[in-house]
Amino acid sequence: MKLLIDMNMSRLWVEILKDAGFEAAHWSSLRMANAPDSEIMAFAKANGYVVFTQDLDFGLLLATTLGERPSVVQVRAQDVLPDTIGKQVIEALQQMMTELAEGALVTVDPKRMRLRVLPLRSRD
Repeated sequence: MKLLIDMNMSRLWVEILKDAGFEAAHWSSLRMANAPDSEIMAFAKANGYVVFTQDLDFGLLLATTLGERPSVVQVRAQDVLPDTIGKQVIEALQQMMTELAEGALVTVDPKRMRLRVLPLRSRD
């Protein structure tokens, strides 16, 4: 799995994710740091990445566009450094690999993980 690490996440994640067996790149090493979220999403979709972020806007973009790709993993925690929540993130990535390959929004916080299959639809 290829992970595209958003600007709001530390570059420390690159090595942590690579050590866990994932391909990982930080957005700042690929494109302009101040790119809008829509550009990051388009790049991830075109290049087969899963977006890894703390930013809730990516989930909002998926919901408003009924997007099926790219998958997004969002971390919801006060401290998003690998030393603090890395274990939970790695576990979520390993457990949800199939769903992320097919299109999903995964949310990881210190106590649990949640999965929503794409496209996101309202729960009527």
